[in-house]
Amino acid sequence: RLLGPSGEELLCDECFEKIDEYVDHELVDGRAADEALPGMRPHLDGCPACHEEYESLRALARGESSPPRT
Repeated sequence: RLLGPSGEELLCDECFEKIDEYVDHELVDGRAADEALPGMRPHLDGCPACHEEYESLRALARGESSPPRT
């Protein structure tokens, strides 16, 4: 893990472009988001800014008023 993710790696710009699609795969389609968008999960796990955006979008898609605190 010292050298970063072992698979595909996304940059923040790519992550922000695809984050809504990723959340759709998770919540709406029931499809495996990690298979549909490889590299997204490792980026979200390692990037606080993108992870915060992801959590906010998930909360919005679920109809929650604010994202859960971790």
